[in-house]
Order: sequence, then C-alpha cells, then structure tokens
Amino acid sequence: MQVNYKRYGLYLLRWQASTPILAGVGILLATMGQLVAAIVANLIGGLIFFWVDQFIFTSQSLAAQWEVKDNIVCVDCKKTARGYRLVRSGDYDRTHDHEPEFRCEECSRRKAEELKGRGIKTE
Repeated sequence: MQVNYKRYGLYLLRWQASTPILAGVGILLATMGQLVAAIVANLIGGLIFFWVDQFIFTSQSLAAQWEVKDNIVCVDCKKTARGYRLVRSGDYDRTHDHEPEFRCEECSRRKAEELKGRGIKTE
C-alpha cells in the first residue's frame, strides 16, 4: 500500500484539531456525568469532523488518480506490457474518456514528465 503523505498529514492535523473541541465540550458537560459528556462530545465531534474527513479522503486536489491494466498495447511504442494512464489530477480529468490511452512504464514516465511541464500534478 502506498501512503499519500499529504492526506496522512491532514488527517493527523484533523485529529489534533478535535482534541480541544472535545475537551472543551467535555468540561462543559462534566456536570452531566462522564458517560453522557463523552457521548455528547463525540456526537459534536462527529458533526464537525465528518465533513473534514470527507474532504481529506475524497478530495481530488490532494492526489493524482492512476489506472493500471495488465497486457495492454502501449499507445506510443506498441509494446504489450502493463499499462498506465493518469485519470484525474486537479483540473485534468479523463474519467469519462471513451478511448483511454494506456502506456507502458517507460512511455508513461515520458508522458508524466510532459504533463508536469504543462503544470499537471502526476503524484
């Protein structure tokens, strides 16, 4: 499994942001009893951080999305190999491409460099 360190860092910051919120709610609700305070604090945290987590794990701006297939014919060199194509990254979106272009690893690296030169993130 490849770790997306940008997403992981945001996720760790999100956990740190939840600490003072949940602690503050816990202190305010401590008069109700520890169990009730914990339940209410977690409900409030869930209401807030659901949206933050959704952004972290579904944001298209945080990482490029690649598709990999075995036994393709490279669109550039015509070699049969494992194929790669960039599907989505920021404003670049080939999600609904009716004729996707797969490239072998070598040609894919060249294409990725070309896209980087045009300002498209490939990682």
